[in-house]
Amino acid sequence: MSHELLIGIHAVEAALNHDVAHLVELYIESGSHNARLKELGERARELGVKPHARDRAALDRMTGGARHQGVVARYDAPAPLPESALPELAATAGRDALFLVLDGITDPHNFGACLRSAEAAGVTAVLVPKDRAVGVTPTVRRASAGAADRVPIVAATNLARALKVLKEAGVWLVGLAGDTQQSVYAVDLDGPIALVLGGEGEGMRRLTREHCDFLAKIPMRGDIESLNVSVATGIVLFEALRQRSAKD
Repeated sequence: MSHELLIGIHAVEAALNHDVAHLVELYIESGSHNARLKELGERARELGVKPHARDRAALDRMTGGARHQGVVARYDAPAPLPESALPELAATAGRDALFLVLDGITDPHNFGACLRSAEAAGVTAVLVPKDRAVGVTPTVRRASAGAADRVPIVAATNLARALKVLKEAGVWLVGLAGDTQQSVYAVDLDGPIALVLGGEGEGMRRLTREHCDFLAKIPMRGDIESLNVSVATGIVLFEALRQRSAKD
């Protein structure tokens, strides 16, 4: 497990609510009149975590000047799941399986926003490459508003191999690509599927694209050629959710 800082109210609150066992120490700004900080301190005590008072300058030094909102925690982050966990995740979810595959996102704010959308859409797990992509950093945790602690994240040493494992588990792969003709709104997103999106700039890598069963695009009327990956993620996830809800 890696040792890191959780910075800000959302990140610390999520750890208290969902993963308090890995929260090592909690620091709250002394003399603050913020009611949410008081609530966090009381919640921590109820869970057996003693909050330590620190002045704002100490918290600034601890976080390197990041916007901490008066609260910082030391956290032993659990490692991501290995790709060998994919068959069991798919089997447990059954026909409701909904995976999000992110091929090489490097911006932590984008990754955090994708995780936030994934959690809101109830994804089974998020699959990412272990290398050449941003990991679950403190910035990612802040941007995810706690979703990084609630969504299973699978880090694959070989993403192409992991996609093959998903296909063998009965999961269909739908890749998002701007240079195809089929609209994502015309694709059946019900049943066990994985939505595959590329990273910033170049999109999906060739091998990732070749493993997809279908390619689809988000139709756009303006002159912009592509959307930010976190925006595109939200659109396709909630289109899948809409289709599934309509068939319930």
